[in-house]
Amino acid sequence: MKAKDIFSDYADELKTVEQQLMGIFSSNVFLIPMIGKHILSSGGKRMRPLFLLLSADLCGYKETNRTVLAAIIEAIHTASLLHDDVIDGADTRRGRPTAHALWGNQVVILVGDYLYSKSLKLAVAQRKQKIMEALSEATTRMTEGEILQLHKTGDPEITREEYFEIIAAKTGVLISAACRIGAILADQPEEREMALARFGMKAGIAFQLADDVLDYVARQQDLGKKLGKDLEEGKITMPLIYLLKRAAPDEREEIRQIVKTRGEGREDSLNRILELFSKYHAIDESLKAAQSLVDEAKAELDLFPASVKKEELLALAEYAMQRKE
Repeated sequence: MKAKDIFSDYADELKTVEQQLMGIFSSNVFLIPMIGKHILSSGGKRMRPLFLLLSADLCGYKETNRTVLAAIIEAIHTASLLHDDVIDGADTRRGRPTAHALWGNQVVILVGDYLYSKSLKLAVAQRKQKIMEALSEATTRMTEGEILQLHKTGDPEITREEYFEIIAAKTGVLISAACRIGAILADQPEEREMALARFGMKAGIAFQLADDVLDYVARQQDLGKKLGKDLEEGKITMPLIYLLKRAAPDEREEIRQIVKTRGEGREDSLNRILELFSKYHAIDESLKAAQSLVDEAKAELDLFPASVKKEELLALAEYAMQRKE
């Protein structure tokens, strides 16, 4: 089963999610829908909403309000991207100018705040305390993760545990919440709700880890941004953490200097890092770690009986390892 076929099967419902998402940007303050239109026209896979819809289907929940919650999940993700781009000073996303590059930091930060608050307001209207718990926990940890990542920027001493804490907060918690909400909507037992939450967390961490690898190895035109951007921004991700552990002492010191200067003399620095990645198999080892997480995520769904929807969720978790962009 291929992920593209699953996205295709849910195309109509994801279109409804898209309309709901545009509705979240609705406001009499014209800049908000204007920025919303810019962001939504930039594309995006809508993977997080699909995790929610599939989880709801796995648990037998078919009511139409699941698209509202899928849109809320994507709106929270979008808000985090708006803030990330400001923090990172990113000029492009998905090959197009970022919102802050067009409208400035102040406006975009406030639009991100608007999205967070509007999303939670819509979630309250669902009148399910557990949904609010899942979303408030996710948004709190996302902010904590962003702060920790800032604190660790340019720090070659970052540990593997700290890195995993960052990517769990950055990507895992929201996918975890999406999967958990699918079970909550269907009033599933706690055991199933938490199994889906753990599945989403591990699948999300694997997705982010694979994304961090792509930053070094994807084709630039597929990635929609220049290669080695994490190095330029001082973000130490799994391939570098592995390399720092395995490299010889003189190479380790060389890597530390490149990290501290954020790849100054960019092309030469990036090429040197890629050369060392190849020498120590850092990319392969990082992908092995991601695949291990995917396998752990899939095992979390063992308590669900075999079904087409279960197979689709498992295939979506594998999608992390199949991406080229």
